Amino acid sequence: MKVNWGTSIVIAFGLFITFIMYFVFKVQSDKNYDHEMVTEEYYKKEMSFQQQLDKEQNAADLTEKVTVSATPEGIMIAFPASFNKDKIKGKVSLYRPSNQKLDFEVPISLSASNLLIPKTNLVDGRWDITIDWEYEGKAYLNKLVVNL
Repeated sequence: MKVNWGTSIVIAFGLFITFIMYFVFKVQSDKNYDHEMVTEEYYKKEMSFQQQLDKEQNAADLTEKVTVSATPEGIMIAFPASFNKDKIKGKVSLYRPSNQKLDFEVPISLSASNLLIPKTNLVDGRWDITIDWEYEGKAYLNKLVVNL
């Protein structure tokens, strides 16, 4: 049996397509490859986007800004010193872009104008921090990135 060049090209294309389809099905069925959305309720979150923009503008209008710094003990979040620490309420969300399982939230409870997130809860690398807080009925939102 003799195979000409046209048949060889068709066989090569068929083998290539089979090779690609094998990897597509492998990635789709294997649980090691996580292909979830970044947020669970994406469309619901999108509806509250204007409120989020208003909170960010309130935070930008402050004369004393919220600061975040990496320290040997962990992540230190400093709220404006002129604010009464007892009236600051809210939560701090820590988002790890490389691993959704490491994401967590911390409620804001201050003993001073600073909040420390201990290093024991954190893995080295990039953390996206969202501080959603309220002071005397006015809402604020700060988004920052910290590398440990």
